[in-house]
This record gives sequence, C-alpha cells and structure tokens, in this order.
Amino acid sequence: MSWPDVTVVDACVRRDGRGGSPTAVTDDDPAATDANRRAVAAAAGTSHTAFLGPGRTPDGGRPVRFFTATATATAELSGCGHGTVAAQAVRLTRTALGELSDRQHTGGRTFDTVAIRRTAGIEVWFDQGLVALRHPAPDERAAIVAALGLTADDPQPTDAPRVAAPGAPRMLVPVRDRSALLRVHPHLGRLTAACRRYGLLGCFVYVPPVGDRPGAARMFAPAIGVDEDVANANSTGCLAAHLLDTTGAQTVAIEVEQGDTLGRPASVLASARRGPAGITTRVGGLAVVRDGHRGDD
Repeated sequence: MSWPDVTVVDACVRRDGRGGSPTAVTDDDPAATDANRRAVAAAAGTSHTAFLGPGRTPDGGRPVRFFTATATATAELSGCGHGTVAAQAVRLTRTALGELSDRQHTGGRTFDTVAIRRTAGIEVWFDQGLVALRHPAPDERAAIVAALGLTADDPQPTDAPRVAAPGAPRMLVPVRDRSALLRVHPHLGRLTAACRRYGLLGCFVYVPPVGDRPGAARMFAPAIGVDEDVANANSTGCLAAHLLDTTGAQTVAIEVEQGDTLGRPASVLASARRGPAGITTRVGGLAVVRDGHRGDD
C-alpha cells in the first residue's frame, strides 16, 4: 500500500534554517501493517516517520505513532523528539493559525505541545515529562564505552556517564571537547549488542554547553536501526536533566548542536526544572516543512 500525502519536515534546524533531521509525516491508515509503516520512511529517504492518528484519546491527546525504517523489535518507538517537532509543525500548517497549543498522545503518554509560526520556520516545544537518572553498573559502562571506541586519546571529563530515561533509557557519555567528539567511531555491531543487553535505546555522546556556547552531541542508536541520528531531541532533554541534577540548580536551559558529521547541522533546545515529583524537562526545535499543505483539522 502507499500513502498519497507524505510531508517531509526538516526538524530541529539551526537558527538560520539550515540542516535539520529529515522526518516523514503522514496520516495513519488503520488498515496498514507495521511493515507498511516502516516502508514509508524508506521510500521518503528518512530515518523516521510520524503517523498522525484520527480523533483524540479520552484525555484529549491527538495520537501520533513513530516508526523507523528498519525491521527490528523496536521499529515502533515509544517516543521521538524530533518526530514530535515535525508532527506538530505539520499540524500547524493544516490550520490558518499563527500558534497551535495542543496535546499529543504517544507511547501511552499524553503531553502538552505548542507550535508557533516564525520567520525561519515553525518553532515547536513539548513537555518531555519526568526524566529518571541512574549511574550505570561498571560492566554496563565498560561495554558501552568500549563499543563506542573511546580510547586514552579521548579522555572523559570528571562528569561520568549516566543513564537517563524519559521512557526509553539511553546512556549519556561525555567527552572532553568537540575534536574528541568528532573522533568517535563506534563498532556498530558491538554497540547494538551492548544496548540490547542492557536495554538501552542508544548512546548520546556529548560535550556540555559552556557559558554562551552551545553543547555538541552525537547520538548512536543502531539497536533501533539508526546508526547515527541527525538530531535526538529527547536525549537533549535528558542531558538538561542530568546537568540540573549535577549542579543542584532549580532550572537549567541549554542548546545542543548535532548533525555536523552527517552534513545536516541541527540544533535542539531544552530546559529542566526540579519539582516535587522529580526533574521534568521541556524540549524544543525549529522545523521547516518542505511541502506542507492545508487540510481539515
């Protein structure tokens, strides 16, 4: 089967509108199989597809499902940050509104979103919710660091790896500087095996923001069929939560640049706040809709 109306969105572009993560967005078909859904991203030349479901859930959420192009046990994702940016950007283009506040239902959770028309594109923010943090076990840490190919030439700062879970857990692995980040060449087979062994979505290797300079990161998730992600918004939210946790501040706001090694410069914004239930985060990015269209909404 085929979807006649697939929109490709460059999600989380840089401030000047360059780059971003190409993401397919289309209306879901209840008659489709998961194999049909995986095929959309492959045909569109994107790593992910966002499927917009009809109607609303009882708590007011609009259903959105995310699939990668690869046939794995986790081809359907429980959440996708840059996919959410793309999905909400398309929803806004289907209206005449300048701003759309809504609620999205994905992976069993409903959360607030807002999309705003800007000169350079559509700015989207969403509530990531609670982020759980833990220290990895020594064997878990050693397996991931080895699979990433980190050596004595890529020393890590005092900050140690953490596992962060806004739902699906992933390991946050710091390196000293951007040159060390560019030198990371993971062994994808070993990384896939290690992530599956420890139940990790993937690894977010990063250099933290310093002063006014954005941080930088690369996301490797071969276990779900994405060797390297152009932009991983959820992991940026996780990093904000980690930085808040380690500094003891009440709020943190960061920008992280990604995608340079793939020729698709991207940028993700995130903020974290400490509350009674734990650390919650909000994640945002700018989207450029390549061929958006009006429709009934």
